[in-house]
Amino acid sequence: MFGPDSPERPGLLVQCAACSLRLFHLNLAAREKMNALEKRSVVALASVYAMRMLGLFMVMPVFVLLGNDLQHATPLLIGLAIGAYGFSQALLQVPFGLLSDRVGRKRMIYIGLVLFAAGSLLAAATDSIYVVIAGRILQGAGAIASVLMALLSDLTREEHRTKAMATVGISIGLSFSVSLVLGPMLGAIWGLSGIFYLTAALSVVALVIVARLVPTPHAHKTSADTHPAREMLGQVLKDGRLLRLDFGIFALHFVLTALFLVFPTMLQNSLGLAAGSHWWFYLTVMVTSFFAMVPFIIIGEKKRKMKPVLCGAIGLLALATMMLTAVQASLWAAWGVLFLFFMAFNLLEASLPSLISKEAPAASKGTAMGVYSTSQFSGAFLGGALGGWLLQSAGTEGVLWLMAASLLAWLLVALTMPTPNYTTSLTVALKPAAEQDFDDIDQRFRNLAGVQDVVVVEDGAVAYLKIDRKHFNESQLAHLEFVRQGDST
Repeated sequence: MFGPDSPERPGLLVQCAACSLRLFHLNLAAREKMNALEKRSVVALASVYAMRMLGLFMVMPVFVLLGNDLQHATPLLIGLAIGAYGFSQALLQVPFGLLSDRVGRKRMIYIGLVLFAAGSLLAAATDSIYVVIAGRILQGAGAIASVLMALLSDLTREEHRTKAMATVGISIGLSFSVSLVLGPMLGAIWGLSGIFYLTAALSVVALVIVARLVPTPHAHKTSADTHPAREMLGQVLKDGRLLRLDFGIFALHFVLTALFLVFPTMLQNSLGLAAGSHWWFYLTVMVTSFFAMVPFIIIGEKKRKMKPVLCGAIGLLALATMMLTAVQASLWAAWGVLFLFFMAFNLLEASLPSLISKEAPAASKGTAMGVYSTSQFSGAFLGGALGGWLLQSAGTEGVLWLMAASLLAWLLVALTMPTPNYTTSLTVALKPAAEQDFDDIDQRFRNLAGVQDVVVVEDGAVAYLKIDRKHFNESQLAHLEFVRQGDST
């Protein structure tokens, strides 16, 4: 109808391009909301994660006070009991995730929750510190975190993966805060055994949630965003930026576990606060420190000042740790110091996963997060073990100075870290085709403004991009004929 030289042809092309762009945005808007099945899956899996972490953390603020009544208890063995779950978590985190590919996600979750419940019951039914340590190791053997993330990947579309993972992350943070309040309250009423029995009950509730509320996926979708892969492990372990962050989460949880070896005793013995009243102390500290750290998160992300914010938080954490050696005469001074400690801790706990996501090579985020989680649980184990040994041989101040030395070492490591990338992951679904020039697709993605790295997965018909949102406009994808319009996140 219109020839190549027709004057109407350019206007028609512009209209077609505009229509294509509008269609792209309409498709994108239609896919912004999770469907009912996705919402149910995310809420159910986040609650399972939260119940499990709540059970692990509730004993931390009270174990050093109540564990002395156990047979053969020593500071070293109490430290081992607090951190023992981290040992089996670190060993089994990645294997559980990989094994779920073969025998099924929900089956591995059932096995993990049964192990968790068995460990809780074992710890609850004994008055021997050695059996409690065995129970904590058995609790940690239910290392289902990576399996839960993989199942989350199976049950959500790519464009909602980030929101789903953020929901799980929020549930973990809330469970930790709640555990510091519930632990002292329940410990005063039911004792250590009561907390372990409640933990076993929570795992049974989690089993019911998985069985009744979590759908069973028809097929596994191995997503590089949420699932570890053996072939990417070497790449992740050689990345200096990622290794610095792995050391950071190791040091952070090393210090956190060691803190609860000494601070509850300081509160009760030196500052005169009865164990049953510790809950209000932790509650007020956690609530105020959470709100205090939010402006620094905004500064780091929006103003692109993440390295100064990160190093400042590590320095503040080290300073607060050293100040703990001098607050044994004033409850309010102790509150102020712990406020500074948890303001820095919450800031770092929130920032490090985001930095891992930014620094991980395209298509390696799941593997990077697997190594990161292993480092976190290793820190928890060694914080309890070494902290307990030092508490027995050098007393409270010895533990505090070990914590400070660990944080100063982390500060030196962080100062040598290059300025973090301000990139994010974007997953783009490709149109299925019998033959595609994947090298050409790779190059055309790289030519887009704001794209820093690309991995095209041929078998999965998907591309993983690392993009700088400041320079990347998603409308660029509308002009690529090999992209499934609206299928990006």
